[in-house]
Amino acid sequence: MYIKKILIAASIVGLVVLGGISIYIYTIIFSPNTAFETDTQSVYISSDNSIQEVVNQLNPLLKDTDNFITVAKKKGYAGNVKAGHFLLKKGMNNNEIINTLRSRNVPVQVSFNNQHRLENLAGRVAEQIEADSLEVLLALTSKTFLDSLEISALESLKYYIPNTYEFYWNTSGEEFRDRMVNYYDEFWNAQRLKKAEDIDLSPQEVMSLAAIVQKETAQVEERPRVAGVYLNRLRRGMKLQADPTVIFALQYENQDFETPIKRVLYKDLEMDSPYNTYKYTGVPPGLIAMPDISSIDAVLNAESHDYLYFAANPENPGYHQFAKTLAQHNRNARLYQKWVNKQEIYR
Repeated sequence: MYIKKILIAASIVGLVVLGGISIYIYTIIFSPNTAFETDTQSVYISSDNSIQEVVNQLNPLLKDTDNFITVAKKKGYAGNVKAGHFLLKKGMNNNEIINTLRSRNVPVQVSFNNQHRLENLAGRVAEQIEADSLEVLLALTSKTFLDSLEISALESLKYYIPNTYEFYWNTSGEEFRDRMVNYYDEFWNAQRLKKAEDIDLSPQEVMSLAAIVQKETAQVEERPRVAGVYLNRLRRGMKLQADPTVIFALQYENQDFETPIKRVLYKDLEMDSPYNTYKYTGVPPGLIAMPDISSIDAVLNAESHDYLYFAANPENPGYHQFAKTLAQHNRNARLYQKWVNKQEIYR
């Protein structure tokens, strides 16, 4: 009878202990373990992060990091950390946090605007994804990549159309590059290809001309008219005579894209460069910058008119005066040059 009581007592104690353990396990797994007051918090985990580095990053966001580590080990996450951008929600428990970090990589929005060079693009993109600027630049300028498309680095600017795109934060430089090529192919759909054919230009030529249009005017509503001038010139076999191409040629020759050139001098027009549209007819062989969609569509949907010339309008800064004859254009140009001199802009 005495032994029976002992066994019953031991069983009760065992059940109490087991219950306590169960409650403890349940608590560390399913009790809320976030310490932030906002609705969500972003967590960025790099590809080479260890569990300790993850914990260090999570420490300010969690009430109890020790419990998190315990559950992470039990669920096998500690030895299988995943890279990416993850959103933790207020009130999540350890089980939910680990499930989120293991399988719910949330894309980020990657944006870039008109860039002159691949170096600028690499720097801008690297601010928004895990890959650093050198990794991105090496991917963009890879000889194997460029040779596979039979293009130069300058010509490859066309693949990077300024816009906002969705990428995973842990995207590599090569993955970014290859996705952008796919986006480019999607952009040039049947409708745009037909419009390019109608104006007798290839997609590459449309992009090159669009880059010039964008540099000529920041006014989106004016771009179709400017594009119309250049198309009229191309149809007549005239030189484009676009100042932005001369500026680009000078900057490329000097490898100095940081020093602004506000005024093109007559001596600059003699520079021997395939990008100098005062010296060579046709569209330049590559892009002088990355045109945005409004500039590309301005070329594809250019305004139909008889203008052959345009000059900056000193009375309406940012806009231009258009002319059908050289005599009229010269008058407009003299007015602008007089204004430039008054502003003491010499370079």
